[in-house]
Amino acid sequence: MNHVLSETNMQTVKTPQSRCRASVARSDITPPVGIYHRMWGAALHDRATGVHRPLTATLLWLEPVTTLTGDPQIIISLDHCILDTAELRNIRESIHRTTGVPLTNIQVTVSHTHGSGWMSRTRSGLPGGEFIGPYLDQLAVRLTELAIEARPRMEAATIVYGTGRCNLAAHRDYHDVERGLYACGLNPAGPADDTLLVARITGQGGQTLATLVNYACHPTTLAWDNTLISPDWVGAMREVIESHEGGHCLFLQGASGDLGPREGFVGDPAVADRNGRQVGFAALSALAALPPAGTEFCYAGPVISGATIGTWKQLPLSEDALLSQAAWRWEPLTVELPYRHDLPTIEQTTSERDHWLHQETQAREVGDENQLRTCRAQIEQRTRQLTRLNALAPGRACPFPVQIGQLGDAIWILLPGELYQAFQVVLRERFAPRPVIVATLTNDWQPGYIPPASTYGYGIYQEIIAATAPGCHEILIETISRHVEWLLSSDG
Repeated sequence: MNHVLSETNMQTVKTPQSRCRASVARSDITPPVGIYHRMWGAALHDRATGVHRPLTATLLWLEPVTTLTGDPQIIISLDHCILDTAELRNIRESIHRTTGVPLTNIQVTVSHTHGSGWMSRTRSGLPGGEFIGPYLDQLAVRLTELAIEARPRMEAATIVYGTGRCNLAAHRDYHDVERGLYACGLNPAGPADDTLLVARITGQGGQTLATLVNYACHPTTLAWDNTLISPDWVGAMREVIESHEGGHCLFLQGASGDLGPREGFVGDPAVADRNGRQVGFAALSALAALPPAGTEFCYAGPVISGATIGTWKQLPLSEDALLSQAAWRWEPLTVELPYRHDLPTIEQTTSERDHWLHQETQAREVGDENQLRTCRAQIEQRTRQLTRLNALAPGRACPFPVQIGQLGDAIWILLPGELYQAFQVVLRERFAPRPVIVATLTNDWQPGYIPPASTYGYGIYQEIIAATAPGCHEILIETISRHVEWLLSSDG
């Protein structure tokens, strides 16, 4: 994808690019030590005891080359695992009221680090939960301030896209034959998309404004034994890239429903840093291969030396090419995804949670740590299921919002929930050689996992907790594909 031979001749190698106006801003959003931190059912702690690396918010403000061709788009990447639907709506509405940017054009996505803690006001009554409400209130204020900071710094920019490879991500649906179950962990024999999509955003003076990394891998290096606030591997990845490239690195989590780090579920932050450096250096390799903005690689003719040498040069793009790269089309799309017929009820889930709460009390009284860990995990699973059930839209189907954009040569797809790797693999194959950026967990976590139909019925974790019916993954791929085709057509 870095280099695409021209369709008209074999003397030009084109690299996908977008021309627009851009600005980027960054803020530290690390919660206070002592805040409620428990993210894992098996964890025995509740409060964060320290900070591994700061959590950050990175805001990218994009506009068309001329304001006559469309409205701005704001994309914010947060170092959080999930935020409640109401919380994300509050953030977006605050930015909308202050900036005037349409609500549908404000995309708040999360890196999905499981080391950030569960930031939900529903947990305010738990140890450290008293810090959650004030933290979230301040987060909305700070993100609105970031948008205000970014707006006056807008400048003409070019986004140059490339593709690298990184094998940190591994398949994570492991069939434990001995015990007759599926575990959420490394499956060495399973397929894993190693695509690492990168982009460099260059300002009008040639400086790097930002880099973009779109990679699919759960930030689950750190698990129940970790008590530190952490961006997981994403933090070290950003450090590596920013120290070499300058500017800020914006991370967008890809379709990683069945992908996680090859080495994960540990308590040692050094492992998270090692994983992050692996992604960071892979991204730097891909970024180093990118040509200067606004150029194409052209055959310049032979030079007679010891042999006849064919020479190539980077030359400025034609006016027609530059005009094409300024294309700016964004369209919101809502896809109706049917709920599964066997979705548990709120009453059933509440009863199960009450049972495990009773079991937890008994385990604590006799000092049975293993049983206590099991009980807390079971309670956590039911609590999350209740959160999910209460957040789902009423009716037989979930209205699923998708934001699709064409920026020059590239397609951007931002959507909520957690999709499996097949989602991005199929879309990228269909629209090659255009780069296709896929950012999941955008503007909501609900309706949670949307696995392929073929995974249902095997007892896989993602399928067990999925709210949507088999086939929804495939419906999304087909509906979005047709919408992208329409967007790219002359009528779009």
